[in-house]
Amino acid sequence: MRARREEVEHLRGSLAEARQRIATLERELQARQAHDPLTGLPLLDILIRRLSPEIERSKRHGRALTVAVVDIDGFRAMNAHYGRTVGDQVLVSVGKALAELTRASDFVVRSSADEFVILMPETTSVEAVQAFDRILLDLEAPRLEQIDSIPISVGLAQWERGMSADQLVAAAAARVDVARSNGGGRVAAGDSQTEPDAAPRTEAQGDVVAALTEALLERDRYTGEHSESVVELVERVARGLALSEREVDHVKAAAALHDIGKVAIPDDVLNKEGPLDDDEWKIMREHPVVGERILRAIPGMGPVARIVRHEHERFDGSGYPDGISGTDIPVGARIILACDAYHAMTSDRPYRKAITHAEAIRELADGAGTQFDPSVTEVLIGCLYGQRQAGLARTEAELASAAA
Repeated sequence: MRARREEVEHLRGSLAEARQRIATLERELQARQAHDPLTGLPLLDILIRRLSPEIERSKRHGRALTVAVVDIDGFRAMNAHYGRTVGDQVLVSVGKALAELTRASDFVVRSSADEFVILMPETTSVEAVQAFDRILLDLEAPRLEQIDSIPISVGLAQWERGMSADQLVAAAAARVDVARSNGGGRVAAGDSQTEPDAAPRTEAQGDVVAALTEALLERDRYTGEHSESVVELVERVARGLALSEREVDHVKAAAALHDIGKVAIPDDVLNKEGPLDDDEWKIMREHPVVGERILRAIPGMGPVARIVRHEHERFDGSGYPDGISGTDIPVGARIILACDAYHAMTSDRPYRKAITHAEAIRELADGAGTQFDPSVTEVLIGCLYGQRQAGLARTEAELASAAA
């Protein structure tokens, strides 16, 4: 009898343990169904359920409430160019940045393939703009080896009386389209119905780059013509490194404008025929920072501005203005530094004569790993060799044609 009771107790214990295990598994399953398996963030349904009570609180207490919709610019093209693995890494990186750089009281979810939504209680749209300006800057820094920066467009909507949860999210989503139409890489918080339409990204930015390039030519013809000459070489190296079309466009724009900060350099320093003294070098070294400030004032030019700031950084960390090194330097800046150096070495200046193509190649090779990125240098030298061979072939063809 006693053995029977013990057996029953054992069976009861096993049954209770099994029930507990089933309950745990059910909770885990529910959690998995409510969370994105890639980023670990909750899904949109959870935010919608939380949003209605927040709206009620705002009604009762008159507190501000803002919703943000974040979309990764060019994500489909990024996926196609780099592959799904890199695309997944981008999503994880953006999700992590949004979770880390928003407040504990904010609620971040992943809502679709390349979109996130953030609930921001007790936050006005003006305060949300300030928060996302910092997030945009953070995402412009290198986060992945293959991706130089991650551009996002952000739409913000502040709750107003009469708006439902769905209407609030829809209003924020509509403003993402405004942010993107104005060039992307920015925040739109105004009334999407009254904001002026913008030109398409490539056309608008092309006009800006052309206007600033012309201003640079007027300020200093050598600097302007030098920048124009560097663009073609920069594009070839960027393509040789298999950068995406978007990144190639950014690097070309930065190459055209990498000296735009020199518009603020005094004439006696900019046009000095001899070597600069220490005080003059101090002034001259400000031009990348000035250039960045000029470009950051233009919507959609943030990634270009960042390249311009760092185009005098050296691979070993001994450059300026920030002394960063290696792959912390934007790849566009590493490309421009090497191409800029080659063109400068092979051009006459008032205070020195140009060196030969062969001597410049030797200087590039010697500087690989210290001043220049070795991978950029390798591709650049290959491009220069191919360019020279093509030039020789054209010359021989022209001579043969003339002789005939």
